[in-house]
Amino acid sequence: MVGALQAQTLNAVGTSASSAGEYQFAPSERPAFPGSPFSPSHTRERRIAYCIVGIVVGISSTFGNALVNVNIPYLSGPLGLYVSEASWLPAIYVAMNATANLTMVKARAQFGIPTIIHGLLIAYALVGFSQIVFPGFAAAALTRAISGMTAGALVTLSIYYLMQVFPAKLRPLAVVIGVALPQTGTPLARLVPVEMLAASGWHGLHLIEPAVALFVLALVLTFPLPPNERSKAFQPLDLVTIGLVVPAMLLICGVLGQGRLMWWTDTPWLGWMLAAAIPLLAIAIILETNRKQPLLQLGWMGSTTILRFAAVALFVRIALAEQTYGSVGLLTSGGLDNDQLHALFSFVLLAMVLGTITAMVTLSERRIPWQIAIAALIIAAGAFIDSSASNLTRPPQLYLSQAIIGFGTTLFVGPALVYGVSRVFEKGAGHLVSMAVLYSTTQNVGGLVGSALLGTYQSVQARAHAVWLSEHLLGSDPQVMDRLQTGAAAISNTVTDPFLRAAGGAALLNHNLMSEANILAYNDVFRAVGIFAVLSAAYVLYLIMLAARRRALTLAEAIQ
Repeated sequence: MVGALQAQTLNAVGTSASSAGEYQFAPSERPAFPGSPFSPSHTRERRIAYCIVGIVVGISSTFGNALVNVNIPYLSGPLGLYVSEASWLPAIYVAMNATANLTMVKARAQFGIPTIIHGLLIAYALVGFSQIVFPGFAAAALTRAISGMTAGALVTLSIYYLMQVFPAKLRPLAVVIGVALPQTGTPLARLVPVEMLAASGWHGLHLIEPAVALFVLALVLTFPLPPNERSKAFQPLDLVTIGLVVPAMLLICGVLGQGRLMWWTDTPWLGWMLAAAIPLLAIAIILETNRKQPLLQLGWMGSTTILRFAAVALFVRIALAEQTYGSVGLLTSGGLDNDQLHALFSFVLLAMVLGTITAMVTLSERRIPWQIAIAALIIAAGAFIDSSASNLTRPPQLYLSQAIIGFGTTLFVGPALVYGVSRVFEKGAGHLVSMAVLYSTTQNVGGLVGSALLGTYQSVQARAHAVWLSEHLLGSDPQVMDRLQTGAAAISNTVTDPFLRAAGGAALLNHNLMSEANILAYNDVFRAVGIFAVLSAAYVLYLIMLAARRRALTLAEAIQ
């Protein structure tokens, strides 16, 4: 059912047509899944062009949102928001990104890749510009929602472009590269000077997002993909399922984003949000379970193999929050900003590239579990290195550990998705939506869960360390008396009242105590992440040994 789209193929594939004016695709050039483009042979120049576009699209998919995430503490003021209110923005992005494939997989099959991508990019650019015209929470939230959906579509588009570069037997490498490129969005965002973003009330940031969207749109218009087969994909009940799952995910992500800031047990409306999300998901599950052609293959998603895959993917993603929350939180608590982290994230970016190359070189179906286990151990090593931080720790002391974690990130994400896609090939194209949603949920919501868990643990441990440290501060201790006098002397030029000077000295000592308590708490977080990652690796190794034992038993039975 290529139809009228075949006329576009002549430019897209760079081949000559027959006298009839239509290019006939060979069976080997047909897409593996509905909604995917054809894969005809290309000239070397066109492969290079597709490679460049795929890389740019992959990096751009998360770059705009990463700029917002790494600057959330500074954005809240210009938007007229409290930090807790601004923290809704990443939660909205994660919810929409995690559920994007509920719609996108079938939308590409029914309406075509160009229609979906062009529409999303234009919408993203428009809502990006709206933040300048109508600054405030509403415009920012709408932008994050469209950004999340667009990112989900662009990650897949990047993989499609890269698949045009490789021959059929090497196309899993396109998945490894395509899913690793979005991981570079955060380190690249950390390299952008704050002065550029903060210009004219953060108009610099609000202009970069639509500019990136329009640049990607220009690229995909200049170098379009080959056409894809189009067919009627949506069913009326699909929209009901989507209408139930998306708001449920928004509520869950909102709780995860707000819980550690508003505190879990002190904010009743967090409980009401969860109470509203649970019946929405329950109704969606009941609906999908009783459909003849469900949108989500819940039986397959609940199988032992897929549950184990989801658990490992979720556990490792939670451990990876050490880099986005732990190390950055430690440094920012010491007064550092993004401009002082450029060298650190340059090393992280380089390590991610090396991790991607390593994953490509070592990729094979039998090695994937080993790659995931090794990635988890690498993450654990980086976390344990960080667990000896002090108030003198600065970016140079974290170069090695954070580079190690960056390497482990891209060594993990690509092989994990390849494993999931291979399970889809075993079951058929009808399971593609289920795998896409499952993987994006473990990676996006898993990152939010990781930040929530680590942030909560850090807050609890900081209070515990503060209590422990304060118990050892005795007024009769000469060192304590000296610190109090030093603090009072530091403000003597501005405070003349001796009682106020004494109170100021005590306040400075308390500030230093809380700073030390926070550092000790971050060390506890790093150790917890290291232990968690080691346990994840141990579980994967257990699964490897279990699978080997089953193969040995099967072989023994066959011989007998």
